[in-house]
Amino acid sequence: MTTFYFVRHGQTEWNLEKRFQGAHGDSPLLQTSYDDMKKVAGFLSDKQISRVYASPLKRARVTAAEIQKELPGNPELSLHSNIIEVGLGDWEGELKADVMKNYPEAYDTYRNHLEKFEGQGFHGEGYTKAVARFQRFINEVAENHPNDAILMVAHGLILTFGMSSLLGVPREEIRSLGGLSNTSTTTIEKKPGEDFRLIKWNETDYLNKEQDASTTI
Repeated sequence: MTTFYFVRHGQTEWNLEKRFQGAHGDSPLLQTSYDDMKKVAGFLSDKQISRVYASPLKRARVTAAEIQKELPGNPELSLHSNIIEVGLGDWEGELKADVMKNYPEAYDTYRNHLEKFEGQGFHGEGYTKAVARFQRFINEVAENHPNDAILMVAHGLILTFGMSSLLGVPREEIRSLGGLSNTSTTTIEKKPGEDFRLIKWNETDYLNKEQDASTTI
C-alpha cells in the first residue's frame, strides 16, 4: 500500500494579502511559516517517509526542503512540474477583491461552478489539463512505490482539484471536502488494484492555531 501525505506549502506574503499566485506568480514565505514547517515535520516524523516530491515553485520547494531535512532517514527530495500550481493567467499577483470586480463571470465560476472552471476569460489553465497532469504523476508514483509512505508538497488549487479527482469526487462537489490550509496535511492511501481512499483531509491540529481566509483556499 502507498500512503500519500499531501502538504500544502507554507503561508506566503501573497496568501496574507489575498492575492492569487498560480503557476507563475510567487511570493516569499512568511517567517512564521518556518515554524509551521517544523510542526509538519514533527507530525510526519513517525510516518516512515521514504521519498519527498515537491512542486518546483519556490514556495513549495522551500517548504519541502525545510520539512525533509527534519525527517528521519533523510528521504530523497525530487521536484516535479506535474504538481505545480494551476495556471491562473491574468489573475496571478492580483488581489482577489480586484479579480472579483474585474472578472465577475470567471470569478463566479471559480467560486461556485468549478465543474465549468477551464480558465476561460483570463487565460488560465483550468481544471481538465491540471487534473490530467496531476493524476498521471500520482498514479506513476503509486505504481513505483507500492509499499512506501510518500510526501507530496504542492499548492492549494492543484491539490484540491487533483486529490478530489483521485477520490472520485464529482467536479460540482469539489468544495464539499472543505478547504486546504497552508502547511496542512491530507492523507490518502492506495492499494494496488484498488481505488484511492481518503484517511484525513486538511489535518491542521499540529499547528495549534486557528485557520482563516488568509491561510485556507
